[in-house]
Amino acid sequence: MTFQPGSNTKKSVEPVSPGELNSWRRGFTPQAEIWNGRMAIVGLILFLVTLFLSNSIFSS
Repeated sequence: MTFQPGSNTKKSVEPVSPGELNSWRRGFTPQAEIWNGRMAIVGLILFLVTLFLSNSIFSS
């Protein structure tokens, strides 16, 4: 499916299998967006855990 500027018609989106969503693909694909979201959550959790541990260790 390609995007055409100025086109107001709605196009149907074909369903994607779960195996295909978890595949590692390069470029701006739905799979890449899923992996970007997962890695962002992992980074956020690691940041919060580090912040919590450093605050509990260094607080007097």
